[in-house]
This record gives sequence, C-alpha cells and structure tokens, in this order.
Amino acid sequence: MPREKVVKIWDEREVVYSPEHWRYLQEKREKALQIMERLVKFDPLLYGSVARGDVRRDSDIDVFIPYHVPSYLVELALEGLVVRRKIMMATPWQLIKGVIEVDEETTVTFPLVKPSDRELEFYLWGGVVDVEGIKGEKRVPGVNKKLILILPTERGHVEREVIGRESEVAKLLGVDIDIVTERVHVLTRRDTIGRTGIYISENVPDWMGFEEALKTIADRDPNVRRKVRESGGF
Repeated sequence: MPREKVVKIWDEREVVYSPEHWRYLQEKREKALQIMERLVKFDPLLYGSVARGDVRRDSDIDVFIPYHVPSYLVELALEGLVVRRKIMMATPWQLIKGVIEVDEETTVTFPLVKPSDRELEFYLWGGVVDVEGIKGEKRVPGVNKKLILILPTERGHVEREVIGRESEVAKLLGVDIDIVTERVHVLTRRDTIGRTGIYISENVPDWMGFEEALKTIADRDPNVRRKVRESGGF
C-alpha cells in the first residue's frame, strides 16, 4: 500500500459517508469489540481510524492496552487467536511494545515496560474509544497520518488541517502541545526524506515469552536496556 502523505486542505471540508463506508466501519468495530471483550479486565482501547470513523476497506484494527501487564495474561485472554508475536520500538527513545497479530488487519499492542503519561498521550492524538464507547457507537476526534484532524459528524466527518492550528488541536484532543508539534515535525520530515523505519521490530519465537525475548534484545542493545531500566524493569 502506498505511504500516506501529509496533505493541505487549507480551510476545512466535510466528508459524507456512503452506505458502504458505514458498513466497513460497523464490520471493523464489531470485530474489534469481540477482541476487546476478551481483554476487558485490561481496559483495552480501540485506536486510530476505526475509533474516529474515517476507515477504508483496508484500514487496520488497532487495539491497545494502556498499562503494563504480564504478557502471559494477554496471551491467555487471546488464546486461539494469536497468529504472530513481535516486539516493536519506533525509536530508541519511545515505548517498547509487545504486538500480537490476530490476522493481517488486526493487532493487539501492549507496553512491555511502564509507559509514561506522554507515551500514552500519543494514543489520544490518533483517537481512542473504549468498550462502552464502541457499544454506544461513539466516534472520537483524532489526527490521521496525513496530519488532518478528523471531527466526527452524524453524516461522516469534518477535516481540518493541523498545521497552523497546533494549539487548538492540542486542547481539543487533551494532549500536550509538545505532542502536536513533535508529530507535525516527524510526519512532515518523513515526507521530505522518506520513511525512516522502525528501530526494533523482531518476531518472538513460539517457545519464548515476551519478557524473555525483551531481555535478550536488551542484553545486546544499550538503548533498549536504558529504556527498560528507566521504566523500572529488570
């Protein structure tokens, strides 16, 4: 799939959803709810376009657990659904996450170390909704990868450009202004120099737990080791 680029819409525009769009959204939310109900004791959140509503047929379903829990409990809750397990870290300074792939479009992500408040705010940036919100058909505002603020409406959504509205967007989403300026910098820079890649993306062997795999990575990588120790691990 081609990488999404930052676009400029100048003022704002309204997008009215087609019946097909509403059907895609409903199907993806129903699928997310089935997974989240298995994880309900961990307060799971649905993140991104399926939380906002601006889905496409190929949109991913991203479920996130917002605090550090033992990985075996997550895997036990998802027994029979786990296709692949990975450890990911976007940059040497960001959160280390366990990722469970349920299928080609659906993932469950959870912190492998205690997340900071700032790291959790990243998810508010993209838009999150909980189990009760899905059941109540709630859609939430958030920013997509094109740096467009999505504001849900009864007919679809309204789009506004983030650049030039950073303070307004921060207040609306309930995040620190630094989160907004950082994401603007990262995404516009990515468009200029191309995708910079993920710092760590490693499969976890079937016979190994997430925590053991993380320790193996930390033993050879000082950045990972530092992040784990800063978060009170090991």
